[in-house]
Amino acid sequence: MKIAFHGAARTVTGSKHLLSLTNGNKYLLDCGMFQGMGKDTDPLNREWGFEPREVTHLILSHAHIDHSGLIPKLIKDGFDGKIFCTPATKELTAALLEDSAGIQESDAKFENKKRAQEGKPYIEPLYNTEDALNAMDAFVEVEYDIWFKIDDNIEVMYTDAGHIIGSAAVHLKVTENGKTKRLTFSGDVGRYRDVILKSPKEFSQADYIIIESTYGNSLHDVSVTTPDQVLHWIEKACVQKKGKLIMAAFSVGRTQEILYAMNQLEMEGRLPALEYFVDSPLSVKATEIVKHYPKYFNKTIQRVLQSDNDPFGFKGLKYIKTVDESKALNFKDGPFVVISASGMADAGRVKHHISNNIENSRNTILFTGYCEPRSLGGRLMAGNKEVGIYGVAHEVNAEIGSIRSMSAHGDYDDLCQFLACQNPQQVAKLFIVHGEYDVQQEFKKRLAKKGFHDITIPEMHFEVGLT
Repeated sequence: MKIAFHGAARTVTGSKHLLSLTNGNKYLLDCGMFQGMGKDTDPLNREWGFEPREVTHLILSHAHIDHSGLIPKLIKDGFDGKIFCTPATKELTAALLEDSAGIQESDAKFENKKRAQEGKPYIEPLYNTEDALNAMDAFVEVEYDIWFKIDDNIEVMYTDAGHIIGSAAVHLKVTENGKTKRLTFSGDVGRYRDVILKSPKEFSQADYIIIESTYGNSLHDVSVTTPDQVLHWIEKACVQKKGKLIMAAFSVGRTQEILYAMNQLEMEGRLPALEYFVDSPLSVKATEIVKHYPKYFNKTIQRVLQSDNDPFGFKGLKYIKTVDESKALNFKDGPFVVISASGMADAGRVKHHISNNIENSRNTILFTGYCEPRSLGGRLMAGNKEVGIYGVAHEVNAEIGSIRSMSAHGDYDDLCQFLACQNPQQVAKLFIVHGEYDVQQEFKKRLAKKGFHDITIPEMHFEVGLT
């Protein structure tokens, strides 16, 4: 058998890893969209590096768009197999793909207006809303901790990865030529001190491991709690400067963590009496979906639920639903807080909020997790004094802040703890994916010290045999 890496290879987004057997069967682990990579983003999302119609099955680790976002395009391009995932992942993926299609349709419409004036050919979105809705017919729900056969060669089991609701590490038993080998794909590994979710679960010995490395060279700050960090920025931006606090947050995971932190602050009597707006239809939908799965919450939040039936709600919270309501926030004087998607600020309503508020020094733009360096969020966090948004140059006068420790990705301690259940000497090959190359190189050195001996950082479309 062979494994090929067609995304998240020396970069963070676009997770796609193709396992091929000698009998011709091919199994795709994730089908993620590339995000935040500037002019390279669209070409990367249009070229597979493999033939979609040859893929037998798709095994999905979790719902985030950089892991699921090209599923409708895969089907459009010829894939007609089943897609396996956990129940929560299916529900979240349906919402995320529909939202992604809407953004693509809107962006294409905006771009084509300019192209018409310039006499250029029109562009088409990768897929439309109908494609996204139709893709859900291929999904098959599978619970955690159960081995299930998808054909004569492959058995699969999901274990909780603690990253977002429904996220899973993928474990495969691959039988070929009478021999069975075990391969584990980490998906995205969550944190062992997550405020909402259970910790990643231990798993049995693997022969081959594919491990993510987003924060493979850093430690999250655990000396200051998330509520304290959120309060710091609210007080600084809104209470002291009387401005607007624009929080860029991923709709799934991060938004719920922020709301939970604000709920805690209110319960402790520390939340400033302000208006708090969640301006993201997807975030609203995702929060409702997360509430459907309290069994995945950790013991702490289970105790909170005994006295607070809505740990994501508090006084002053308002959900923005219509485009007109969203636009009205641009003409509303601060202080107030807006939580909006996307987390990297490369799409969605938060991009509009940033463009309308970034030149005012009273305002603050706060990023709450990882941003690809070429994304709008990445450029702002790097200290750029001028940025282009929707083709218009903007001076960066607003304060730019970040809470890196809120990431749903584990740091190198979490990643090493995730692998601690393994005997390194029995792991024939370990592949590091889903990270920036310099980060991956540091993480490789750390894992070598842990005893892992054959470690590869695959580049795009790299393929290797597994014997």
